[in-house]
Amino acid sequence: MTHLPIRPRRLRTTPAMRRLTAETHVLPSQLVLPMFVREGATEPVAIASMPGQVQHSRDSLRAAVTQAAEAGVGGVMLFGVPAERDATGSAACDPDGVLNAALGDVVAEVGDAVVVQADLCLDEFTDHGHCGVLDSRGRVDNDATLEHYRAMAVAQARAGAHLLGLSGMMDGQVAAVRDALDEAGHTDVALLAYAAKYASAFYGPFREAVESTLSGNRRSYQLDPANRREGAREAVLDVAEGADVVMVKPAMSYLDVLADVAALSEVPVWAYQVSGEYAMVEAAAAQGWIDRRGAITESVLGIRRAGAEAVLTYWAVELAGWLREGI
Repeated sequence: MTHLPIRPRRLRTTPAMRRLTAETHVLPSQLVLPMFVREGATEPVAIASMPGQVQHSRDSLRAAVTQAAEAGVGGVMLFGVPAERDATGSAACDPDGVLNAALGDVVAEVGDAVVVQADLCLDEFTDHGHCGVLDSRGRVDNDATLEHYRAMAVAQARAGAHLLGLSGMMDGQVAAVRDALDEAGHTDVALLAYAAKYASAFYGPFREAVESTLSGNRRSYQLDPANRREGAREAVLDVAEGADVVMVKPAMSYLDVLADVAALSEVPVWAYQVSGEYAMVEAAAAQGWIDRRGAITESVLGIRRAGAEAVLTYWAVELAGWLREGI
């Protein structure tokens, strides 16, 4: 028999050997759980397109965030679903509005046990569903929107948020929000820039989760899926403006962009495993077409392998439990 001098399979022989030689790991602390809270809800409301996910009441949100903290996840990202919306998304700045009230609830419940994060965008609060205010021709007005983001940021910081997720994709949003926070004395509140957020079809179930009123699309401000370099360019700009963390969204269809950003970023890089990714796995698993647990763990591991130091995923608590079982 011909001698084989190189046998890579030696490092795959047993589970213990594979664990010892694994190049990438996922820890509970690297996971962030996105959560929805619905104004006026008295009990959780199921989201049909995202089996297992709900719009929380304020009471159920407190219980769920406590569970997340006990599971060891690194953070929670809160999205609000208001009862009323208007052209400027004014409820986003109301200290008693659904999102700001929920932030206060969560911080009071878990303190610093997890990083309490707030989505900073107007799309959930505007009656037209866009991420900013509109001009007289119905276009998103970038610079006018920044003024609303500044006010929204201060309101979220006052509510107790540790980190603000700037997801609107307006030019200059990081610099504008950082300036507003510093002027108001909130210098310790961190900024997560959704730096490379693409105009994706995989956001569909999320639109149901926040009861989006959007008509049309967001292609004039979210990135073109055809563009790779543009994602890296946006990340560099956001870091220069003062972002503490940058993010790529969605994750699985943009692993090349994620790897590019991770290679050049001076700050931590995160990725968002979005609602459509979640829904596809859940739907296929419900049909018996794929191994659910295997698909979940492999997908998050792949995102980590591509360079994400933390992953926003709707499976955060469940996955954290599996990871703790294996410790």
